[in-house]
Amino acid sequence: QVQLEESGGGLVQAGGSLRLSCQASGSISSINAMAWYRQAPENQRELVATITRQFTTNYAASLKGRFTISRDNAKNTIDLQMNMLRPEDTAIYYCAAASIGSRSYDYWGQGTQVTVSS
Repeated sequence: QVQLEESGGGLVQAGGSLRLSCQASGSISSINAMAWYRQAPENQRELVATITRQFTTNYAASLKGRFTISRDNAKNTIDLQMNMLRPEDTAIYYCAAASIGSRSYDYWGQGTQVTVSS
């Protein structure tokens, strides 16, 4: 089992920045890819960014350039640096982890709220 705990959410004005962190614990060696997803009210959960154990990254096209995902395998953390935030970035942001060999994300955090005011 893997446990994921997000932190760093909050309220920020449009144009500002926030950095989210996700701490993984438990069976860390079983994890390959990790990701950030987000879900805005009345919307489906959507992918923000992914990063593999080898640090290969992938971003939602609309977010590339403003958001940066990073990973520290020694600390078992991933971060999401969010710049030039917009009100439409308001959502609950979730950390996810996929087991080695899995085609989906098997573990999810509880989420952290990000609110961007105009």
